[in-house]
Amino acid sequence: MVELAYGSGLRVSELVGIKLQQMNLGAGLIVVLGKGNKERVVPIGGASKRALREYLHERSRPVEGKPAARAAKPNAAVFLSRFGRPMTRQAFFKSLKAYASSDPRLEWISPHTLRHCFATHLLEGGADLRAVQEMLGHSDISTTQIYTHLSKSHLRKVHRTFHPRATMSKAARHDAELN
Repeated sequence: MVELAYGSGLRVSELVGIKLQQMNLGAGLIVVLGKGNKERVVPIGGASKRALREYLHERSRPVEGKPAARAAKPNAAVFLSRFGRPMTRQAFFKSLKAYASSDPRLEWISPHTLRHCFATHLLEGGADLRAVQEMLGHSDISTTQIYTHLSKSHLRKVHRTFHPRATMSKAARHDAELN
C-alpha cells in the first residue's frame, strides 16, 4: 500500500477503495474514484506493479489454521485487513504510523505526505504541472501549484545545469555584463 500510495499519489480514500476490477497491472493503470465520484485513470510504475502482484499472490495463499482463500470477486477490495475485510482509511493510517515508528527518520510519514512527495518529486523531475494535476485528480490547477515549492538547492542545481551564464567564471560573467 505504501509503494502504491507514493508511486501513484492516490488519496488514502482512493487507495483503500480500489477494487480488483479497477486494476490493469499489464497496462500499468488503475481507475480510481476520486472526490465527487469523479473517475480518473492513474498510471502506476514498475515498483508498484511488482508490489501489487506480490501482495495479491500472498493474499491468496493459505494461512496456518485457515483454508486457502477462494477466488476473489472482481468487485472485491484489493486491500484487506488482517480480518479479511476491506482496509479502512483509519487502519491504513495506523499501520503506516506503526511501520514508520521503527525508524525515527520516518516519523514525518503520513498518507498525505506520501501524496505530497509523489507530486513534489514529479515536479522536481521536470513533469508538466497539468499532468501532475490530472494524476492527483485536482479540478483546479491552483491546488496543484501548492506542490511547486521546490527546494532552494534544487532550484540552484537546475539554474547551474540549464542557464547559459550559470557556469561562467566571475571574470567572464563580468565581461558579459559590460557588453
